Order: sequence, then structure tokens, then C-alpha cells
Amino acid sequence: MDALKKVIGVVLIIIAAIVAIHTVIEPLYHTSDPNSDNPYSSVWGYINVLSAISIVLGLIFSYIRLNKVGDNSSVQEFIAANTLFYGFMFAAIIFFWNWFGILNATTFTAVGAETRSTVWIIIDALLPLLNGALGAHLLRSKASE
Repeated sequence: MDALKKVIGVVLIIIAAIVAIHTVIEPLYHTSDPNSDNPYSSVWGYINVLSAISIVLGLIFSYIRLNKVGDNSSVQEFIAANTLFYGFMFAAIIFFWNWFGILNATTFTAVGAETRSTVWIIIDALLPLLNGALGAHLLRSKASE
């Protein structure tokens, strides 16, 4: 299990770096057409799949960490475990709502493009922080944890 945790930790950190770097550099290379159906870079199609994988992994491993918090745990560990788990829950809800809404954009029109863009930037700022924190924790964890 220790080797799996470390591999998952590396995967989460790599996905965190990909999302963070692409979020920052996209405006430098991609010219958006506001009249287009999809004003974003096509690279997001691949990054969204990686993000979905990282959210699922994050939910699983942050839930495992949350379940290990007990009466003998420090306040810092309690706060960290809860923040990661509920942060991933929040990210999962808004990510999948937004992603499924885009995949079904012709029939799901409850919100406009401006709202979707705002939600994406929240996700793109939140996900690298959550993935990086959990990935670092998994890399430092021991097999007995």
C-alpha cells in the first residue's frame, strides 16, 4: 500500500502542476473568440479528464485520511484531514456539475457562459492546491498510517 500511496501522490502532484501551469499560460498562447461555442483551448478536454481522475483519487485518499483521525490526533491533523476531504467534495460537486453541463450544453442551459467560466477558474485555482497538498501527504506517509 505504501508504494501505491507514493505513486498516487506523484500522480496528484503532476496533475496539480499541469492544471496550474496551463491555467496561467493559456491566455499567453490561446486567442479566444467570444462568439465561438467553445472559446477555450482544446487542451482543456484532456486536462478535464485528468482533473476528474484526480478528484476521484482525492476523494478516496482524503476519506481514508479522514477516517484515521481519532481521539489521539492533533488539532492540526484534524483540520488538515477535514479540509482536504471537504475541499475535494466541494471541487467534485462544482467540477462535475460544470463539466457535465458543458458536455450537454445544447440541452442544459440553466446558466450562461459567464457563470461557467467563473466556475472553471475557481476549479482551476482550487484543484492544484488540493492535489498538491494530498499528493505531498501521500509521498510523506508511511505504510503503517
